[in-house]
Amino acid sequence: MQISARNQLKGTVKEVKLGAIMAEILVELATGEELVSVITRNSAVGLDLKVGDTVAAIIKSTEVMIGKE
Repeated sequence: MQISARNQLKGTVKEVKLGAIMAEILVELATGEELVSVITRNSAVGLDLKVGDTVAAIIKSTEVMIGKE
């Protein structure tokens, strides 16, 4: 699959929580960090996402916010 988005983080599906309409996908990156993606249930089922699957988290954003503590 080729896409134009440059912000792609490869990882492994660690957890799939299917809701009635939405699904929460927990992805563990190679660095050990985790990220969560919320997608439609239909998309999660259509992709047949399962724990252990290798995936790419594709981030499309027009802005990135920075916070300082």
